[in-house]
Amino acid sequence: MIRHRLGPVLALVAAATLSGPVGEAHAAAEIHKLNLTLSGTATNIDGGDFNETIDFINRTALRPQGLEGLDEITMGFLFDAELRYFVRQNFAVSFGVGQLRSQTKREFLPALQQSIALRGEVLTVPVHLGGTYYLQPYNQGDFQARAFMGAGLASLVYNKVTFEQVSTIPQAPTFHQKFTQDAPGYYGEFGVHMFFAARYSVILSGVYRSAVIRGMVDQDTGNPVYNFEGRPYTLDMSGFGARFGVAIGL
Repeated sequence: MIRHRLGPVLALVAAATLSGPVGEAHAAAEIHKLNLTLSGTATNIDGGDFNETIDFINRTALRPQGLEGLDEITMGFLFDAELRYFVRQNFAVSFGVGQLRSQTKREFLPALQQSIALRGEVLTVPVHLGGTYYLQPYNQGDFQARAFMGAGLASLVYNKVTFEQVSTIPQAPTFHQKFTQDAPGYYGEFGVHMFFAARYSVILSGVYRSAVIRGMVDQDTGNPVYNFEGRPYTLDMSGFGARFGVAIGL
């Protein structure tokens, strides 16, 4: 009876020995075919005719009276939500939507119970579709890092330029202007995608955006808007940015 039972016992001991201790097992980095990426990009902004208008207001209306001028818009944060799908192990397609908004403002208090508030704001909502090529991975335990290059096209919608003055002084009337227009654009990206033994991964990259909105019109009247040189008003939201994103495997 003992001999008959010894064979199965020895087989179990051998299997446990070959498999190694449980504490030494390593999980692999999780690579999901479909990911939802939430990201923020700190980027510079060219500004175009918007900054030219700010400069004109400063030179003609504020600084001659000894007042501090409005700051030009040069930086902003692009917040983005993107779906990224791996068609192959080294190639993914992506579709996403974001928002880039920045503003400049100044308030003046010339006398008791008197105020003049100036504000300028730019807004664009890029909807993008692109592709990403991944290079060979670097693996270390349950960690994997892959450099990538990506590019795509964008549709720039809900673009807005806003200028407003809110005043309690009759000599400086309140006014509000808003310009709008849609336009195409494109982007290029280079960075690294880091995967872990979890459904979450991290993207770090540098991004260039071309986002030039030409021929803007008055939102209330639909009439074309021109710059101080008589050319169609152009908002330029192009710039280079540093992107940080967290991808959630679905």
